[in-house]
Amino acid sequence: MRFDLAPFSTRSGSRDQFVDLDVPAWAWLALAATIAVMLGIDLYRHRDDHEPSQKEALIESAIWVSFGLAFGGVIALAFGGQATTEYLSGYVIEKSLSVDNVFVWAMLFATFKIPLKYQHRVLFWGIFGALLLRGIFIWAGTALIAKFWWVLLVFGALLIVTGLKILRHRNDEGEKEHTAGIRLLKKVMPVSDELDGHKFFTKVNAKRAATPLFAALVVVELTDVIFAVDSVPAILAVSNEPFLVFASNAFAIMGLRAMYFLLANAKEKFHFLSHALGIILIYVGVKMSISHWYHIDTLVSLGVIVGLLSLSIWASLKFPKAFGGDDVDAHALHDH
Repeated sequence: MRFDLAPFSTRSGSRDQFVDLDVPAWAWLALAATIAVMLGIDLYRHRDDHEPSQKEALIESAIWVSFGLAFGGVIALAFGGQATTEYLSGYVIEKSLSVDNVFVWAMLFATFKIPLKYQHRVLFWGIFGALLLRGIFIWAGTALIAKFWWVLLVFGALLIVTGLKILRHRNDEGEKEHTAGIRLLKKVMPVSDELDGHKFFTKVNAKRAATPLFAALVVVELTDVIFAVDSVPAILAVSNEPFLVFASNAFAIMGLRAMYFLLANAKEKFHFLSHALGIILIYVGVKMSISHWYHIDTLVSLGVIVGLLSLSIWASLKFPKAFGGDDVDAHALHDH
């Protein structure tokens, strides 16, 4: 069997030594259709609002990661090795930075007292919105970099500052976003104090009102905007090709729900992970800042990122942290 890859091509002399691709419109449509089908299947599977078990979350996480890596194989067939390395680097960066999302979501759901069986519904629509937001961020970011090289310095500095903040890692993450989200929503419509099943809206005194479930969704979207400000520039540090950046973002984000149910209680177990994430952001920030004058090979960056994550997981297991009584167990919320 011979694959005809003529519609795809890699232009020589790519900007900033990254791969520069000619991606036909049908390839974008095929990617969008694949994402839509996968999200549709996921929504159908969780239509009954059940509480995911650890085993189910582990299996689903493995499936989502397999899909992400399989798409890397498609990239390899269509565009070659450099494009594949950039895609995988972006995928690993987004996947690793998403761990912070997971811990913040756990705090938010605890604050809103959202039962475990309804959390998947909030996360599904939150991630659906996140894909649209990331697409806008990626389009704007790549356009700015192509037009103004000094934007790399701005993005790089932002990543370095964020990395330093993550190294300090506050225990109250998510509280400010919760307060801001509720304040914003109440300006638009009333917010009920009580849940109404898995409904986002209900009736209070014959008036339409948002339930805590919709309030949680608004805050999840708000936090994703904040995280996108970090993660999109981080991926743009390893690739400037919109197709690769969006694909790596999308496949990493779609597996976030399963990752949440798998890792929401693991913040203390992998207590060195936040340090690795901070160092990764500082590294890619430095990489982006100097890229106009010196290009660090993307394969080297992929090795550094994977190495830091592996080291942090090993160190967390080797030197466990004593569990405190103040941390919120997100999975215990099913008792509410």
